[in-house]
Amino acid sequence: MFLQELFGLFSLSAFFMWGFLMAFFFNVFIYAIGLKKGTTLLLSSFVMMCSYTLSDYFFTWLSFKNSFYLNFALYDIATITALLCLYKIVKQTTPSFLYLVLGLSINTIFFLLMHLDTDIYENKHHWWFWEVYMYVVNSIDIIMIVALIVDRDILGLHILKNTIRTLLNPSSNLKVP
Repeated sequence: MFLQELFGLFSLSAFFMWGFLMAFFFNVFIYAIGLKKGTTLLLSSFVMMCSYTLSDYFFTWLSFKNSFYLNFALYDIATITALLCLYKIVKQTTPSFLYLVLGLSINTIFFLLMHLDTDIYENKHHWWFWEVYMYVVNSIDIIMIVALIVDRDILGLHILKNTIRTLLNPSSNLKVP
């Protein structure tokens, strides 16, 4: 796995933990100077910072089972649950909220597939899916950090969501007098 060899297992994890910490500090700063009055972005960046700090490799003593990928999947499911509870309480979202929930969901699927491959099927031979896993999960983590900092629809996911919603429910667009 090229990224793991380039950065090392712990330094890559520390990079993402640092990224979410900096995104949280940036959002605290933006909130403190009054540029953004809503607390949704601040709270969601706090949830992500806590999640990535708790799920770091150094905190494996909190795990229920000694399974690397299953632990990360459980942490991501807990983070999605915390973000959805936050949404239910605040009843507002930011453009980054969709990126966080979708990114964590995709990461969870990849973690569960890797758990299935390495722990259930006990595959020990390197194959192309491991490279896809590494690049997708790390790219999604970077996108989530950027989304928390810029708080914009950087990939057009909201436009895609609205287009799909319109295609699936065309009767909502008809103006009935």
